[in-house]
Amino acid sequence: MLPFEEQVATDLVEDPNGGLVVLSSGLPLASLVATLLLHLRHQSSSSPSPSSSSSGGGGGGCFLILSAPDTLKDQIRRRLLESQLLQVHDVGPDVPAAQRRALYNSSADGVALFLTPRVLAADLLTSHLHPSRVGALLLLAAHRASDTSSDAFIARLLRQRHLLPVYAFSDRPHAMVAGFAKAERSMKSLYIRRLHLWPRFHVLVAADLERSPPEVVDVRVPMTGPMAGIQAAILDAMDACLKELRRTNKVDVEDLTVDKGLFKSFDEIVRRQLDPIWHTLGKKTKQLVTDLRTLRKLLDYLLRYDAVTYLKYLDTLRVSEGVRSVWILADSSHKIFELAKRRVYQVIRPDGTKVSAINKGTPTKKRKLTHGGSKKGKETENEDSTPSKDDAQKVNALEEVLEEAPKWKVLRELLQEIAEEQRKGDGVVHEDESSESGIVLVACKDERSCLQLQECISKSSQQVMREEWEKYLLGKAELHGLHKKKKKRQSQQPKGFGVLDGEFPAGPSENTGPVSIRNLETDALLAAASGISNLTKEADATDDSVASCMSGSVKGKGKGVSRKVPKRKASNRKTNSSTENENCQGTDVEASGKIDEQSEIDVSKVSAKDASGPSSTAHNAEDLIDAKMLPPVQFYALDSDQHILDTWKPSVIIVYHPDITFVREIEVYKAENPSRKLRVYFLFYEESSEAQKFESSIRRENEAFESLIRQKSLMMIPVDQSGRCLGPTLANEPEPILSQNSLTRNAGGRRPTEKEMQVIVDMREFMSSLPNVLHQKGIRIIPVTLEVGDYVLSPLICVERKSISDLFQSFASGRLYNQVETMIRYYKIPVLLIEFSQDKSFSFQSASEVGDDVSPTNIISKLSLLVLHFPRLRIVWSRSLHATASIFMSLKTNQDEPDETKAMRVGVPSEDGVVEDDVRAENYNTSAIEFLRRLPGVTDSNYRGIMDGCDSLADLALLPVERLAELMGSQRGARTLKEFLDAKCPSMIS
Repeated sequence: MLPFEEQVATDLVEDPNGGLVVLSSGLPLASLVATLLLHLRHQSSSSPSPSSSSSGGGGGGCFLILSAPDTLKDQIRRRLLESQLLQVHDVGPDVPAAQRRALYNSSADGVALFLTPRVLAADLLTSHLHPSRVGALLLLAAHRASDTSSDAFIARLLRQRHLLPVYAFSDRPHAMVAGFAKAERSMKSLYIRRLHLWPRFHVLVAADLERSPPEVVDVRVPMTGPMAGIQAAILDAMDACLKELRRTNKVDVEDLTVDKGLFKSFDEIVRRQLDPIWHTLGKKTKQLVTDLRTLRKLLDYLLRYDAVTYLKYLDTLRVSEGVRSVWILADSSHKIFELAKRRVYQVIRPDGTKVSAINKGTPTKKRKLTHGGSKKGKETENEDSTPSKDDAQKVNALEEVLEEAPKWKVLRELLQEIAEEQRKGDGVVHEDESSESGIVLVACKDERSCLQLQECISKSSQQVMREEWEKYLLGKAELHGLHKKKKKRQSQQPKGFGVLDGEFPAGPSENTGPVSIRNLETDALLAAASGISNLTKEADATDDSVASCMSGSVKGKGKGVSRKVPKRKASNRKTNSSTENENCQGTDVEASGKIDEQSEIDVSKVSAKDASGPSSTAHNAEDLIDAKMLPPVQFYALDSDQHILDTWKPSVIIVYHPDITFVREIEVYKAENPSRKLRVYFLFYEESSEAQKFESSIRRENEAFESLIRQKSLMMIPVDQSGRCLGPTLANEPEPILSQNSLTRNAGGRRPTEKEMQVIVDMREFMSSLPNVLHQKGIRIIPVTLEVGDYVLSPLICVERKSISDLFQSFASGRLYNQVETMIRYYKIPVLLIEFSQDKSFSFQSASEVGDDVSPTNIISKLSLLVLHFPRLRIVWSRSLHATASIFMSLKTNQDEPDETKAMRVGVPSEDGVVEDDVRAENYNTSAIEFLRRLPGVTDSNYRGIMDGCDSLADLALLPVERLAELMGSQRGARTLKEFLDAKCPSMIS
């Protein structure tokens, strides 16, 4: 525990009302929460009075923790179990109510409970948990708190009867300044009066973290020429999209900067401003918002993934977005696609000239993995396709560039340097015997990057690039084969012509126009893919069982047995490297093997790195020696959000993808272990968006804390911030003027007491904020499990609530039809409530998108058909949550209050199979009606007439065709039904 954590906990315990703590991202939130719980436990156990304002009971009460992710739960639980002073339990939704009640009552021993807001709100409303048994409430996501959030609902339920402390935490300062007075509104909704700010530049925090800092090495890696060109083109495209978005005059211009566009929160900023007027925007403006998100991903993937994967992603964008996107039609987008291709390959005509649409920005690093010259190598690559020599010379060849990521080489050099230092100073490294010395931790952004870097270390970067390249080629061949089959159905083609048959159309060499460049590239890619496909087929035919587990292969002139030797060598190398790294917890080697097994054609079989030749064999031996000389490496994915520094105890950390949160975690780890030596390497691409984003994140966090400091100096918090009289409830809302004047007619102006309104709410509806708003209006909420409907307002009114997204999904799955049918079956006034979001447009679609024709995919057409099918259904449109609460109060006027026990039994069959209050079962035989509706000729429009014309199915079978035609309104339908009823049953002939 660091000294500043003790100070934060002490400041919080001093205030009996609690407080809001805003930390810098990466500071030890779990350790701080555990320290606070221990302080509260000590204070409650030493308090002699059971009515202590901070403890809530003699035994201290149970401590409730909300909104904690799984990783944070594990850290808090681990720290509390070490102290052995406080029990910890995770109360999930699947825990029975009786067991939850027993945990609540065990507060005398001191217990910390992790709960979900839905379960806790239901237990408080049903009195399974009394507020007097709660010692404190801890909220670990204060930036999500608002007037309508579940956290505010629970804080209000607890503080209405018992003034217990509420402690809220947030490690996202930039989220606390989003919107107008976000921090002040959050504090009011949680009934907190004090704000505690602990940024990284705080005097106590900086002193603790800088007392024994780690050794830091900043490594700047220069980008290649094509990478720099692609980055400049993407930034130009983003700037152009932002300029177009500024012309709408509907977005704050200060927020539209390229610097802010590097973060995910930029999308939230733009959508928050445009959502209220989204239905009035044109297609171009909506597409610009989507394009900015796509361009940010392109910029991120450029520095994260290899060249082949990046090109594959661009190909998917070209197909998926097409002409809809604005950025893809710009001049800079053409440069992005061309430079991405140039990082992977170059097309060469038979005369030796290179095909390219860009004359500038040639790549700085090219590696031709084919043996011999580029043209000659490609001709030998396609040897197995068996065309004639003249035809082979006409085929366009590929010069394989396969540009490696510059960080790969630097990472391998760093690992070799670390291994050399560990061998020289072995005694210095092993100072702490309890630590796992010598482990090198490599931190990457995601799991895929970890797997790829692990392959680069265990194999070689050239082999990894070669495998990705061959996967790309085989994917092209597969797509072309599907396109060819589809085209064959439309027009017959001569047999024996196609990519997989080894014959290719040779384009004329004199055609050098820009229109033919794409055709030349396609022909060359398919030619290379055909050679790989033929090699794969031969390898499978030779030894299918052995080839499925090999990891190397050959290309070129080697045939027969000469291909198998390097394959087995490569397989042994892969086995040795996986054995060395079998303890890797962040990214398993087995996961990489599973990914390779899932592909239809194992591309690792056809690796050109293990070609038959003395130079290739020597290179393999060198890679094998280097892999053995490397130190033990652990890979860690930052997206997994696992805190593994205390578990692995690394001596060297290589931050491959810089992240401000992980940097703070490293600082805290070193401050908690000052005697342990730690060296940290930061790998940045020089003059890249990666470095700019890292610096911008630090600057944005500092600006957020400066804004919070200013807000704290000007913040106005009510003195009676107790939670009992705050909020728009019926107790403090002004009465209407007419009602006040009518009171004077009574003796003394005394108003008779009104009956409390109550609404029965389904347990699943506590995921939404509507029960919270209804409680604010003074309505009593009764949570039960309902089989029919979501809200029961009276014995006659049942409401099925649908948000916009849920409405579309319910129509698509057919669930809404069944829900409305059951409501009409058991209630006289079924209501479908369509609720919009307050910060979004109050419309399904813009006026320009509404068509004249009825379409089965149009939401308006679906609603019209629903109303026509169920005439008794009432549809209510609500603008927001507060509007829904007002509508409910209006619907409950002059209505009886619903009965909880009856509402729970609606739609639930008894032990005898009888369903109570079934409106249809009272007048009709439900089973007979369902059988009738399934008969041929009977439709939804004529089955009611048939029911009125006959009493039973037996009478229906005796009716003549003329009478059936009168009842059904169709002569054809009557004949169809009569023929079905009079048809003879087939007999079994033995």
